[in-house]
Amino acid sequence: MRLFAAVLPPPDVSDELALKVAELRRLPGASELRWTGVPGWHFTLAFYGEVDEALVPELSARLERAARRTPCFPLALRGGGQFGHGRALWAGASGELPVLRLLAERAEAAARKAGVAMGEHRRYKAHLTVARSREAVDVRPYLSVLDGFTSRTWTVDELALVRSNLPKSGVPGEQPRYEVVGRWALGGAR
Repeated sequence: MRLFAAVLPPPDVSDELALKVAELRRLPGASELRWTGVPGWHFTLAFYGEVDEALVPELSARLERAARRTPCFPLALRGGGQFGHGRALWAGASGELPVLRLLAERAEAAARKAGVAMGEHRRYKAHLTVARSREAVDVRPYLSVLDGFTSRTWTVDELALVRSNLPKSGVPGEQPRYEVVGRWALGGAR
């Protein structure tokens, strides 16, 4: 199973971002980007890649512990940025980013302790990918639109384990399907 740990924005926050992304998609050159869909919007905390199903129960138990040890925290979508000279365009975050980063570190540690082979550790950068490109793209016009964007603040109260089902049809523009396979309340929630 291709898995990752994530924080999922609530539907109304995704709706706010969808309105801003609709504005971005009207900019010149937008058709050259591959836009992600609302169902796939998330803050990846730790990407696990292909995980042996036998490891999932231990990974789940460790993620549950990580969630319980992490307090609920406020978060909002805010601004944007890019990776790889426009190969990834993303919405950023504001709020208790140190707690989000701590949750990401705990999600990565949970996988390592459960025996999931992880790549090299990278410092966590909170981002929600809205578009990708195979080529370098000048995304400055998109970033200037995202610059003034801030969603409502919500309370992050759970950690999700998500399965990514990659497209198999070969149809251009087909999106991966995401399926939440586990949810754990953060400490102080519910």
